[in-house]
Amino acid sequence: MSKRKSSPISDNTNKRVKPAVEEDVEDENVSNGDQEDPLPNRQLPCADEVVSAGIVESITLKNFMCHSHLGPFTFGSNVNFVVGNNGSGKSAVLTALIVALGGNAHATNRGLSLKGFVKEGESSADVSITLRNKGKDAYKPEVYGPAIIVDLRITRDGLRTYKLRSKSGQLVSTKKEELLSILDNFNIQVNNPVSVLTQEMSKYFLHSKGEGDKYKFFMKATQLEQMREDFTYIKTTKHITEDKVGQHSECLRDLKRKYLEKEDRYKNLASFDEMQTKLEELQKQMAWALLEEAERKYKQIQEQLEGITQQVQELQPKCAELKTVAQRQNTLLKSKQEVLQRSIDANRRNLQTMESSRSNRLRRFGEHMPTLLNAIQEAHRKGQLKHKPRGPLGHLISLKDPELALSVEVCLKGQLQAFTCDNHEDERVLQGLMAKVFPTGRRPAIITSQFLPSVHDTRSRGVNHPEYPSVLQALEIEDPVVANCLIDQRGIESILLIKNRTEARRLMQGKNPPRNCNQAFSKEGDQIFNNRSYTAEQTRANYLSGDVEEEIRHLQKEMENQKAQANRFQLQMKKLDEDVKQNDGLLRRTHIDSCGYSLCACPFIILQEELSKADQEVMKCKHHKKHYEEKRSAHLRNIQTLQANLESKEQELQATEICPERLEVRRTARSLDSEINRLKVKITTQQEQQGDREEVVRQYNEALENYKNMAQQMKNLTSFIKSLSNVMNHRLQVYAELKKLLSARCKYYFDSMLAQRRYTGSMTFDHKNETLSISVQPGQGNKADLSDMRSLSGGERSFSTVCFVLSLWAITEAPFRCLDEFDVYMDMVNRRISMDMMLKVAAGQRFRQFIFLTPQSMSSLPESKNISILRLKDPDRGNNPQRSQDEDQ
Repeated sequence: MSKRKSSPISDNTNKRVKPAVEEDVEDENVSNGDQEDPLPNRQLPCADEVVSAGIVESITLKNFMCHSHLGPFTFGSNVNFVVGNNGSGKSAVLTALIVALGGNAHATNRGLSLKGFVKEGESSADVSITLRNKGKDAYKPEVYGPAIIVDLRITRDGLRTYKLRSKSGQLVSTKKEELLSILDNFNIQVNNPVSVLTQEMSKYFLHSKGEGDKYKFFMKATQLEQMREDFTYIKTTKHITEDKVGQHSECLRDLKRKYLEKEDRYKNLASFDEMQTKLEELQKQMAWALLEEAERKYKQIQEQLEGITQQVQELQPKCAELKTVAQRQNTLLKSKQEVLQRSIDANRRNLQTMESSRSNRLRRFGEHMPTLLNAIQEAHRKGQLKHKPRGPLGHLISLKDPELALSVEVCLKGQLQAFTCDNHEDERVLQGLMAKVFPTGRRPAIITSQFLPSVHDTRSRGVNHPEYPSVLQALEIEDPVVANCLIDQRGIESILLIKNRTEARRLMQGKNPPRNCNQAFSKEGDQIFNNRSYTAEQTRANYLSGDVEEEIRHLQKEMENQKAQANRFQLQMKKLDEDVKQNDGLLRRTHIDSCGYSLCACPFIILQEELSKADQEVMKCKHHKKHYEEKRSAHLRNIQTLQANLESKEQELQATEICPERLEVRRTARSLDSEINRLKVKITTQQEQQGDREEVVRQYNEALENYKNMAQQMKNLTSFIKSLSNVMNHRLQVYAELKKLLSARCKYYFDSMLAQRRYTGSMTFDHKNETLSISVQPGQGNKADLSDMRSLSGGERSFSTVCFVLSLWAITEAPFRCLDEFDVYMDMVNRRISMDMMLKVAAGQRFRQFIFLTPQSMSSLPESKNISILRLKDPDRGNNPQRSQDEDQ
């Protein structure tokens, strides 16, 4: 399985699959209790083993992405931290590493094609990577020496070229196959997310809500997915081989039959000179007969072709023009009908909601909302709820300034209809009540958060502008639970409300935006950020407006206008149908008179007016054009066939060669051909009976040899299929055992790593349905039920994700591992614990290289000669960012 580790599994497994299986696991279901440390300090390897082959020694970038020059960066053999703020070049280094070592553009999550990595204004980008080539796993050390230099150039057109050099800089190869051999020898897998884990790949697999995505990540990381694809390919190859065996069986029977026929031909020999002479005479007559007939048909078809070609050329431009006009008008008309209908439906629903809210304002938030609140009140009275849920939230707030209704409504969106609960038990009760009140359709969202008696203190993180209020300041909220919910969920203390959109853009996108403000909304609902803005699709407030009757009158007037517009569309469509029928009649009469070629006789002005509303006439013209093009193509094919026959016969017979004098042929070519065929059959029969003895013997021996060769091939293929079936059955058993073993080891390491922070967890593999379920309980042991990772905080979820990645590290092998901003969602405690765990892993694996990309300063790292820190300077838009490298000894 691995060059560095021994394995109990069969050594016939593909070389690329190298999961580490050093230790035995007794039971697949690992307990959730306290685990012993899965990362013991191992005995340090000798010096030759520490300098593992395949690790990255240095990397240099030129005109790559947005950087003119980065590097050279020198990496240590064990732990490396690439530190820098956004834009300093961290992602460029990781992207260059992936692309230069054979990865595609999609694997980087930084572009769709390679040409996107060339710096703007430059013709090409260059990446140079030096890989260590020492130790027992060195690749062709006699050629490359102690290091292999991989030079990559990407042109503006997206072409990728490689130059592989020795340690001394001598060019060894420019073939990508040589690079693949090097990567395979070192077991470098840049497309494997465990070897190189980018932020986007981490979000997709590790932070995905789907259990199937985590299972795919496990399969891809352990290369079990690659093994399964290989087995599928082998199985397909086996089926193809079996099909070939079946085909060869039929071929074998044919060869045997031919061999017996050749044997029979040996028995009959006689003379056929007379028939041969007669055949030659008939062939002379046939040559002249075909020539005369071909000349006549060619002249006739040429005349027909010229007429048809002229008609098609006259018809084609008009058909194309009419089709373009009709398609454009028809598309425009359909689009206006669809937009109008959607607007009418939306206004009808809004009008019904507004009319219902005349007697009860709650109905603005849904027809069944009063019923739901009554059900909540009754459940609370009966003691089914610990704390009465609050909602809908939009009903529990009011505006200090009615002009800000639309901006607040666009800001809060669906949270206006949401409910909040104190605990998960109340949430389940509320979900049951909603299921009864809302049997179908969309239900209000439920936000579960502990109720507090007072409003959060937002003075340190909230925006406080002297002229413009925040959303929190613009609302009257009596219930602190409602205020806290909107603060937690939407951050209303950090959003400004600025009525004038121009002033909002000036303030937010200027040099000094308001402190603690991340966005603002204008009176019209426009959303303005520091670097962008969005126009609201909503034009009027639906829930927070004060004057219901005004809203109803506005909607009624708008619907009347839309109905009038719809009636006008109906009249246009009716007239369109009448015009189509009229034009159909014109086209039918025109087709009868001139077989479809006199369409131009119709008044062109009428066609222009009518065809702008429908394309049915154009479709008929297209049909006529296609019909005559097919006829023209058929004639061309006939001409080509006759020309080919003529040339063939001329080459075969050549009147001057076959018969120097022109013969007066009175018989038709068909008659001569029939007699020639009959005579050839007789001659063939006589040849079979009277052929040369030596030739007959030769053909017989040849047929016998072919038959024997095919029989031997059949035997070999049958033996191959049998051997392949045995090998596949064995490897599938090994594959199943390996999958089971790796799953159990992954569980073991995951639980053990969680235990270091007194977490408990559960990792459940469902290989049949291809799902991986992970549940984690932070800090309470067995006192509480395990919960899904989605219910954890960001830091806890990131810590659990790190544990999952480290457990995969423990069961897979690669010379280096890259992790991009692993601590982006962690708090200081989780970041410290996760860092200690990864450093402990690295300390126990001195033969492997670790590269961590992080925006943190890493100033609190322990001093160690095995830790190198690459500090990238902040980007200067006027100068190229350079790097500085600190090595802590």
